[in-house]
Amino acid sequence: MPIIKSVRGKHPQIPEDCYVAENATIVGDVSIGKQCSIWFNAVIRGDVHYIKIGNKVNIQDGAVIHATYLKSPTTIGNNVSIGHNAIVHGCTINNNVLVGMGSIIMDDCIIESNSIIAAGAVVTKNTIVESGSIYAGVPAKKVKEISRELISGEIDRIANNYVEYSSWFND
Repeated sequence: MPIIKSVRGKHPQIPEDCYVAENATIVGDVSIGKQCSIWFNAVIRGDVHYIKIGNKVNIQDGAVIHATYLKSPTTIGNNVSIGHNAIVHGCTINNNVLVGMGSIIMDDCIIESNSIIAAGAVVTKNTIVESGSIYAGVPAKKVKEISRELISGEIDRIANNYVEYSSWFND
């Protein structure tokens, strides 16, 4: 059974059509949209500020979603994939974004729509990732533009796949 608990009178809001793995943790002021999946060992900690997650978002194994006390909430748009062991902290991620495995997005960053954060990238505080671009490295910098084919071939494909994968666990 996942750990889902209230903190300071705030209880996570999770629609019935979402998949939450047995060892995931979701606490506090967290609202999750439809068709989302929260995978094994993922942690979404809305104890110090709110966390809002849109529709068709997958938060993969070992990822951590948190915020900064009274300062920086975390907002994640629709059709977003948060890769294995990524850290998303006190930032805004817009729609149609792929956050690569092991990457870190720090406080007050804005990840504009139709973007990719490469695996292992560190997006430092206050960075604005331009729509339609790939950011990679430490610290993360723009490395190239994204083609329409890459948006549908990777960002959409992964988000759609995770909706399917989660259905395997609802039997």
